[in-house]
Amino acid sequence: MLWRVTNAWQASQRAALKPLGLTHVQFVLLASLAWLENDDPITQRALASQAGTDPMMASQVVRALERKTLVQRSEHPTDARARSLRITPAGAALASRANASVEAVDRRFFTPLGAGQPALTRMLREILEATAPRPEAG
Repeated sequence: MLWRVTNAWQASQRAALKPLGLTHVQFVLLASLAWLENDDPITQRALASQAGTDPMMASQVVRALERKTLVQRSEHPTDARARSLRITPAGAALASRANASVEAVDRRFFTPLGAGQPALTRMLREILEATAPRPEAG
C-alpha cells in the first residue's frame, strides 16, 4: 500500500513540476539550496545532506541545474576539494513557483486524511528515525 501511495504522490508531483521544466529531484535540490542560502558557502555535500539525497546523484543534478542557469558552482573559499553553490535569481524565482505548485499538490493529495494528517506525518517520522543508520560504537 505504501508503494502504491508513494507512486501516486510522485506522479502528482511530476505532473505539477513538468510545466516548470523540473524533475522532482531537481526541485528538491533547488528548493533546499534556496532554503539554505545565506552568506556562508554551501557545499554540494551539505546540500545533499539537507535534501536527503545521495551526494554523487546530487552532484549530477546540480550540474544539470547549472546548465539551466539556476545554480552557480564555484571554487569553495576554504576547501579546495569542495564546490560552493549559489542559487541564481532565476533559480530562486523558479524554486518559489515550484514550491507553490508542490504545496498545492500536497494539499489536494493529502486532503482525504483530514485531521489525521499530523498523525500520519508523526508515524512516518517514527519509521524513519527507527530505521536510520546509526554510527557504530568505537
